[in-house]
Amino acid sequence: MVVHLNFKSGVPVYLQIVQQVQSAAASGVLRPGDALPSVRVLAEELRINRNTVSRAYAELEKEGVLELRQGSGCFVKVPSASPLKRSARADRLATELDAVIVQAHHLQIADGALRSLLDERLADFHQRQRDNG
Repeated sequence: MVVHLNFKSGVPVYLQIVQQVQSAAASGVLRPGDALPSVRVLAEELRINRNTVSRAYAELEKEGVLELRQGSGCFVKVPSASPLKRSARADRLATELDAVIVQAHHLQIADGALRSLLDERLADFHQRQRDNG
């Protein structure tokens, strides 16, 4: 898996790593048991501070995406029931959706076009899951 960083996006670097690993794990690009680069190796590849990668990995471990094994490395965790309650997961997603709606408003994208885009992206996501599954 290759991580691409955009230092001009305004999104913290550690969150960019978190989002890309989450996306890769959800789409099947990263499968349960796959190893990720060590903190040192990824930091060197991306030319960023090790603490930034460590923070991203810690967040991914907290969210149940990764499993950090002392002395062995970092691995994609086998999916299990989310530790968050359904309402907490819905609240987290609602916050993300609110940001998308505001951005769509600023880009002058109509509600119908936004719904169509969401449907298209969902279909693409499910197709990638089938292709990788």
